[in-house]
Amino acid sequence: MNLTKIEGSITAIGDRVLVTDMDFGEQKTAGGLIIRSDDGTTRGIYPRWGKVYDKGPRNKDPYEIGDWILVEHGRWTRGVKLENNDETLDVRMVEAESILAWSDEQPNTGLRIGAEYNDTEHATVDPSAFVNSSGALAQ
Repeated sequence: MNLTKIEGSITAIGDRVLVTDMDFGEQKTAGGLIIRSDDGTTRGIYPRWGKVYDKGPRNKDPYEIGDWILVEHGRWTRGVKLENNDETLDVRMVEAESILAWSDEQPNTGLRIGAEYNDTEHATVDPSAFVNSSGALAQ
């Protein structure tokens, strides 16, 4: 049995959510530059948007099938290929408590929420903000 590929359809159980269209690959800027995939690197640690494929029967959250949800980093399963009606989708499972936000329109996936990092050359968070005037770490 091949558990990485399913023919037909699947249904979410409990309060789980099945999502598609999560972005893990390379990106292309408006100017045509190709930015390689950052998944698995420090820069790749951020929440990601996914399109709701199905909701479990106990999930009473306000988003619906077809809406977009923002999922906390790393709180999704590996993808399973779903072949249905001559269409192949990469479906992942998400727990309802890992959903940070939702939108009924596709968000700008070029926007990286939570992409703060410090590689000693480029810091997006000022470390001095965590030190009080006496030089000690702020509580």
